[in-house]
Amino acid sequence: MTSRQSRFPLSTLHWGNVGHGTHNSKPPTIPAPIYRHAAPSGPWPWMDFESDIVLETEVPSTKESVEQWKWRGYPQNLFGNWVADRVARCKMVENCSRDPREKCRIYYVDVLESGRFKPAKDTDPPIEVDESAISQLWDQLQIEPPGLRLRVLLVDNMKHPVLQMLGTRYNIEPCFFTSSLNWIPSRYQEEVVKKKGDHITVTLLFVRTAPWDKPVMSSQNKHISCGAKAIDTQESLRLRSVCSPAEKYLLEDLLALHMIRSSDPSGSTIISYHPSAQWNRTTAERLRNLVQKVGESVYWQKIFEQSKDPSLVFLAILWYALYAWDESLDHLYTHMNWLEINGLSTNDNNLTTELHTIQARLLHYASLLEDFRKSVTFVRNTPNPALESPKFTDHARRDTNRVMRKECDNLLSEIDRLGFQLTNITDLAKATVNFVDSRRMQDLTIATVRDSAAMKQISYLTMIFLPASFVAAVFGMNVKEITDDATETLSHYALVSIVFTVLTAWLVVTFQSHSPFHEAGSGFWRRLAWPFSYVIKHTGLRRLLRSQPGALP
Repeated sequence: MTSRQSRFPLSTLHWGNVGHGTHNSKPPTIPAPIYRHAAPSGPWPWMDFESDIVLETEVPSTKESVEQWKWRGYPQNLFGNWVADRVARCKMVENCSRDPREKCRIYYVDVLESGRFKPAKDTDPPIEVDESAISQLWDQLQIEPPGLRLRVLLVDNMKHPVLQMLGTRYNIEPCFFTSSLNWIPSRYQEEVVKKKGDHITVTLLFVRTAPWDKPVMSSQNKHISCGAKAIDTQESLRLRSVCSPAEKYLLEDLLALHMIRSSDPSGSTIISYHPSAQWNRTTAERLRNLVQKVGESVYWQKIFEQSKDPSLVFLAILWYALYAWDESLDHLYTHMNWLEINGLSTNDNNLTTELHTIQARLLHYASLLEDFRKSVTFVRNTPNPALESPKFTDHARRDTNRVMRKECDNLLSEIDRLGFQLTNITDLAKATVNFVDSRRMQDLTIATVRDSAAMKQISYLTMIFLPASFVAAVFGMNVKEITDDATETLSHYALVSIVFTVLTAWLVVTFQSHSPFHEAGSGFWRRLAWPFSYVIKHTGLRRLLRSQPGALP
């Protein structure tokens, strides 16, 4: 059996030659999340009950590995149920950055024991990872700088070896990486050790406004419509109301945080995963700069100095998603007003389709915002076990818990405000759709009235010629009453006409599935006999027959 060390040899981990350099006409669509695989509490991670494929069972290798290369066995060396089949199904390797042009970089933000943030100029420069620096990276991850309360690691364009190193170094449950790489919202706590610490994970999707360069379109495909297709709520929403050289889109972004909370002198660690460059989402450098500015906030700096719980920094990072939500809803409200004005002034047939698409996106955004609320509530209700250690007095513990609840409530209050704003936009979208639909119905009604007037004029014209046509038809009949040498009589004509008229009416009623002359759901032969059943039903003959002894019901 192949050992863990050789299952994912470094030489076979192709960094890829995937061409991501081409520019798409709009931001790429994120995959639909598979929520059942979000957290480790699910006993069957990345198993599909509809599949007949059975996961292989693999006995963990007892071969001792070199300390420097032990990370190559992750995740199975730490989590035995994560065999090769499961790793392949979750696309842990496939979804990592494989483009050699995408350089993996690890950025740092350090929080000192005093609660102050280490200045950016004094922070270690970002580590740029390549194939020749793999062993050096592992050595750097072992370094534990003294005097830190917290270190934040932000990873851009994560390569698979880097994922294995981080997972091995910090004993990270693989569900953090799989939920992040597959864009699955999740939140869970694990590795809880009383008075020592734990691990918490929050992976959430949020909406952000982003520019996107307009593609150069040829005259051949400039006027090609998108055609009828199903609404995909994972797609980015283009804001046509914005007039700028670059198009504006509402796109879904990812905030994936894993925190190791510890009472050890080495401090705690937050790891932030960022999608590769092909997704054009928030980069590690961008978030690093924002986290660094949290330390410049007078309000938050007082909180960090008052409380030694590093979870407050974790909570402060979640505010990034709220800022993005707030800006996005402002742009979306402006766009809805623009669509409403166009609905009043134009007769654009595509307007209704766009409004229905926005309605579907708004329902999806409401679910994402609810996930955001649940994530903040999870942080509020998951206190740091390290607060029970002797390092914290009872007074400091109470103050820290009070501050954490207060700041979580502040963030939850802002999320409630966003929820009301999203509800208002949804109501506006519904009202606009109803107005546009009613206007189209009004236009159809006017067109119908116009057609009815034209048909009335044709009817009047027909009435003028109908008597003359009837007289011409009568005088043209070949009967003895009119023509001396004719062989037929007027009575024969009347008899044949009446017979064919009755037969035609009989067949017309027979071939109608719904008619007052027969019961609904009747078969063909019963419908064919409708004159008899109709006479029996309305003359009371049926009741008379049923009253006879031995009569059929």
